[in-house]
Amino acid sequence: MDNNNISFFEKVSDLYYALEVPFEQKSEFSIDSLVEIHKHKPVPYKSPAFRTNFYSFVFIKNGKGNYTTDEQTFEYESGTIYFTNPGHIKAFEFYELNEAYLITFSEQFLKTNIHQDVFREFPFLLSETVTPQQPSKEEFKEIETLYLQILSEYKNNSTYKNKIIGSLLVALILKIKALFWDNYYPLEEGNNQSKIVKKFKEHLEKHYRDLVKKENSIILQTQDFAKMQQLNSSYFSQVIKSKTGKSPSHWIAERNTSFAKSLLKNSSKSIKEITHAIGFTETAHLSNFFKKQTGTSPSAFRKKYRN
Repeated sequence: MDNNNISFFEKVSDLYYALEVPFEQKSEFSIDSLVEIHKHKPVPYKSPAFRTNFYSFVFIKNGKGNYTTDEQTFEYESGTIYFTNPGHIKAFEFYELNEAYLITFSEQFLKTNIHQDVFREFPFLLSETVTPQQPSKEEFKEIETLYLQILSEYKNNSTYKNKIIGSLLVALILKIKALFWDNYYPLEEGNNQSKIVKKFKEHLEKHYRDLVKKENSIILQTQDFAKMQQLNSSYFSQVIKSKTGKSPSHWIAERNTSFAKSLLKNSSKSIKEITHAIGFTETAHLSNFFKKQTGTSPSAFRKKYRN
C-alpha cells in the first residue's frame, strides 16, 4: 500500500464528500445514522483506505462488518462499539447495516467544550491498539440512551448546544472508559507496542546520523517528525507525551544536548563548527541552548573535559 496516495480528511464530511455521499456538517462535532448516510451507498459496501484528523465512535446496534486500523482488521457484529483516532490508515466494510450511529469530533471540540487537559482524564483516546468492544445487552442499552440523547440535542439550535453536547459526551466517554478502558496505561503501551513512539525514536536517531554524515544541516522540530508519520502535530505531541512521559521537544532537546556534548568532548571542531554541525545558525543560539540544558556554557564544558 502506497501511504503517499492515501487521502487525508480533516472532517467526516470531507470523507463522505470524497465517497460521493451527501453529508452536512455544521461544526467540529457530528452524530448521524449510518443507515441514513449509506442510503446512497448500497450495502455490502467497502471503503477505500484513508486517514483522518478526527476521532470517531461507532455504535453498531444491528449489523455486521469489519474495520481496519493500519495493518489490523477487526470483525464486528451486532452490539459492538469501536472507536478510531487521528492519523492511522483506516478502512471500513459493511456486510449488513440495519441500525448504527457514528459520532465524530475534533481535538479542538474536546478542549473547547470539555476541558483543555482532556487526554489526562481519557488517555485511552490516544490508544493505538483499538479493538472492538462488545458490552452486555444492558450495558449497550445504557450507552445507547446516552448517544441518542446527544443526537436529540444535536438536532436542536440551542445557544448552549455545544456545551450540552460536551457534557453528554463526557458522560458517554466516562461510561465507555469505565466498561472497557479503566486499566489502560499509556506509558505501558508506549514502552511495548506504540508504533508512533517507535517510529519517532527511529526518525530521531536517523536525523542525528544524517547530521554526523553531513547529509542534513538543520534541526528538525516537532512538526517535522509529525509530518514524517502524516500526523497532526498536536495529536503527535499528545501521543508522545502520554506514552513516554516526555514531549517531542523534550526528546529533541535531550538528543541535541547529547550530540553537542559528544562533539565538545570527542572532536577537535571549533564551537562555531559544532554550532553548524548540530544545525544551529548562530554560536549564540547554541550557547544559550546548551547553558539552559546543562547549566554551563559549551566552552566551559569542553574545558572541564580537556583538563
